[in-house]
Amino acid sequence: MIELAYALSSEEHDARTLVATAQRAEQAGFRSVWISDHYHPWIDRQGQSPFVWSVVGAIAATTDLAVTTAVTCPLIRIHPAVIAQATATSSNLLPGRFRFGVGTGEALNEHILGDPWPAADVRLDMLREAVEVIRRLWTGERVTHRGPHYRVEQARIYTLPADTVPVIVSAFGSQALAVAADIGDGWMTTGPAGDMLRDYRAAGGSGPALGALKVCWGDDESDARKLAAELWPTSGLPGQLSQDLPTPEHFEQAVSIVDEERATEGVPCGPDADRYIEALRAYADAGFDEVALTQIGPDQEGFFRFYERELAPEVTHGEL
Repeated sequence: MIELAYALSSEEHDARTLVATAQRAEQAGFRSVWISDHYHPWIDRQGQSPFVWSVVGAIAATTDLAVTTAVTCPLIRIHPAVIAQATATSSNLLPGRFRFGVGTGEALNEHILGDPWPAADVRLDMLREAVEVIRRLWTGERVTHRGPHYRVEQARIYTLPADTVPVIVSAFGSQALAVAADIGDGWMTTGPAGDMLRDYRAAGGSGPALGALKVCWGDDESDARKLAAELWPTSGLPGQLSQDLPTPEHFEQAVSIVDEERATEGVPCGPDADRYIEALRAYADAGFDEVALTQIGPDQEGFFRFYERELAPEVTHGEL
């Protein structure tokens, strides 16, 4: 049976709301949450972007949930040695309940210190090296590292992870999937991509496959679809744009070409539970082990009531 998690959108909600939503997700029966790690929202209409490590600490202090970052880019904006300390502390607060989701990031978040934005293959090399450095620091040894991308001088983490921290790698193309299979303890993506899962397995990836599913519950399907398109038109952007555009203003310009149909493709909207079950079943049929649901918009409580009433029983009774 596929495991369901709840994904917290840092782009839409402030820190207090994210913590309260995590608490409500636990009440609704979720055992784990994912949380996005951004410096900027994708577009200004989303409106938020709190510092993820503060929010992770608050969730750890107020729930028994497992927490996964989805995802952190440990390459440019924050040095891997600093991320190693942040994740070690998060694991210490969440013993056995913290997973470190990583990816090669977006210029949207990583350009802020004025560093150049590397090509995709360079970022994959950086990710390999960053994860190597982080894992060495998690051991508590004193680390000196002088690699092609990072330098670490006599660094030692004293507050160590409570347990082994699984590294879950976000990847899309064949080269990235090969890296995920090589360095990761699992793989995550944004859709029920059975072909990518097969490539990940063929490359030697044996960890769990995790997928993300945005939804927009509401009493009126048309209104819910409009809200989803208003807040997440970036879901309809093609190709490399989501990795390479540097500011929310650039994304605002790019999404002017995205219509409602394209923005909401694959996003269950409205009150019909069958549409949500059908979307979840696509992940199960493709072989995914876990799916994280994100309710788009402010009505988180409405979604959780809908989940408790109509979705959870279907999952519990083995529909997925």
